[in-house]
Amino acid sequence: MTLRKYLLLMGMASLVCWLAFFMVVFYMNPFSGGIIAVFFFYASLFLAIVGSFAIIGFILRRKFLQGELIFRQVAVTFRQAFWFGLLVTISLGLKKMNMLTWYNSLLLILVLVVLEFFFLSTKRKKIN
Repeated sequence: MTLRKYLLLMGMASLVCWLAFFMVVFYMNPFSGGIIAVFFFYASLFLAIVGSFAIIGFILRRKFLQGELIFRQVAVTFRQAFWFGLLVTISLGLKKMNMLTWYNSLLLILVLVVLEFFFLSTKRKKIN
């Protein structure tokens, strides 16, 4: 897949996810819709955040880190967008359950930072 196709596909998918998120917010009642409405809310928000921040992050990385290979920039940016989407979604879930405190937030951020450092530190072996 070319970079242009990736960005176009990711942009269209993000737009669809944002539309789905706003449709869930405006047309579904979490009290009468039950667990399905709540699931669609969190799932559409997560996917919309991941897609949007993958594109924004790639554009910023491309502008400021020009020496790095494009496919590595795409992979790192998508992974970081995934972590950020997870952070936002879990934080909203904790807030809904009245469990969002500064130490829970700090613990969640630390876990995600450690995971990111783990992925950044693992290097693939060269195949001769």
